Amino acid sequence: MPEITLTTLAVLCLAALAAGWIDAVVGGGGLLLLPALLLGLPHVPAAYVLGTNKAVAIAGTSGAAVTYVRKAPVQVGTAVRIGLMALVGSMTGAFFAAGISSDVLRPVIMVVLLAVAAFVLLRPSFGTAAAGDGADRKKVTRARAVTAIVLVGGGIGFYDGLFGPGTGTFLVLALTAVLHLDLVTASATAKIVNVCTNAGALAMFAYQGTVLWQLAALMAVFNLAGGMLGARMALRKGSDFVRGVLLVVVFSLVAKLGFDQWTS
Repeated sequence: MPEITLTTLAVLCLAALAAGWIDAVVGGGGLLLLPALLLGLPHVPAAYVLGTNKAVAIAGTSGAAVTYVRKAPVQVGTAVRIGLMALVGSMTGAFFAAGISSDVLRPVIMVVLLAVAAFVLLRPSFGTAAAGDGADRKKVTRARAVTAIVLVGGGIGFYDGLFGPGTGTFLVLALTAVLHLDLVTASATAKIVNVCTNAGALAMFAYQGTVLWQLAALMAVFNLAGGMLGARMALRKGSDFVRGVLLVVVFSLVAKLGFDQWTS
């Protein structure tokens, strides 16, 4: 492990805690965790930063997933199927990533995110009715389940491997729209999918030997605590709370992508 000052280590652990909380509630924890690692480890090769990021993040997503499954009405089988498809999609996206410029993708993603924010703001009822309630029970057909597996899993998984930022947030929104889940259940399902994709990526980084395991182990403890705390808060406070955090994360992601585009 590279030499790290005590102050830098403390900041990285706090970033891991906050990222775990954000990721558990609505996704997007990587917006905080990855930049923190890049700033805290300026002389470490990018591959090691990415590998360490995955080793930390999988702890929080796993803890959040377990917390959600115990208390939220999650269809674990469907979530795992979506996760496996997302794993295949992310590997495919990573294969094509070298030939795609992020400068081309950033403006497109920013427009999509702004459209998402406008939709959520103009539709206050979005994600507030639990899946299976009333008319929604009839809408969640086998066709919709297959659509979720192929398009949500494969499509967003491909995006994760190709570009990445905001994957968890996109998962929550897509699962809410396609399967008519409430935002809390969508967050729970997204965590199971995230565990699958993180596990696949971590396995590849570990095989390549690009994980700082000592640092990752320490940060993972804080990320796990943040993930479990975030999941419990989302379950206790409900969809309105998740909706508020979702909007904050979406606008933060737009701001970050805009800054990256402006400085590139």
